Amino acid sequence: MNVANAAVRVHGLVKNHGRGQGRVRAVDEVDLEVPEGQTLAVMGPSGCGKSTLLHLLGGLERPSAGEVWLAGRRVDTLSERALARLRRRSVGFVFQAFHLMEELSAAENVELPALLAGRSRREAKRRANLLLDRVGLADRGRHLPSQLSGGQRQRVAIARALANEPLVVLADEPTGNLDSAATRDVLRIFEELRSAGQTLVIVTHDERVAATADRLISMRDGMFVDDTRLAGSATGWLGGLIGLEG
Repeated sequence: MNVANAAVRVHGLVKNHGRGQGRVRAVDEVDLEVPEGQTLAVMGPSGCGKSTLLHLLGGLERPSAGEVWLAGRRVDTLSERALARLRRRSVGFVFQAFHLMEELSAAENVELPALLAGRSRREAKRRANLLLDRVGLADRGRHLPSQLSGGQRQRVAIARALANEPLVVLADEPTGNLDSAATRDVLRIFEELRSAGQTLVIVTHDERVAATADRLISMRDGMFVDDTRLAGSATGWLGGLIGLEG
């Protein structure tokens, strides 16, 4: 594997939950390389380990065995402080449940990662305004999450994930709580990010969403059972969007 050109690389990755006879192997000795600029979709049935894999890639969980690398740097051996710093600077997360701070406005939610990373308030505000405009919410910056639709909240979450210009964006069922119209909006944003060279890893159970990626990995029982190169083009994305409308 070419570490230098990989945004994300894992080798022999294992994650066990529980102990003894109750132990479950959520991720079972997988190898993976995601080149910079690639959009990877991971799909499979509930409980197959795809969300655990995403958490391992982003440093939200520690592996039981194996290695995790980001941009040529091994991260699974970092201290908790160093790992938290890496997450803030290099990884953007998008979750099905949005995980926005309900007491903060949309703009303040987007500003928060930049402030935590040490950027000035002025720079954080400037970046938040640019990103909210990018996701079509320039006029919703002062609104609280409770005043936004599900699709709008997810677009705020995507803007927040981009606040620190991350190496990779990890999305866990990003359209799972959205209707078809909101899903189309989110997929168009992901297409714009892909076209701009952003590395994306999207976990999904929806074949229509998975069909929009450059590459699709199928998981079952913690293992990769298929790895398919897709069109990775506007045609592939359009096909996915048309499928959502059908």
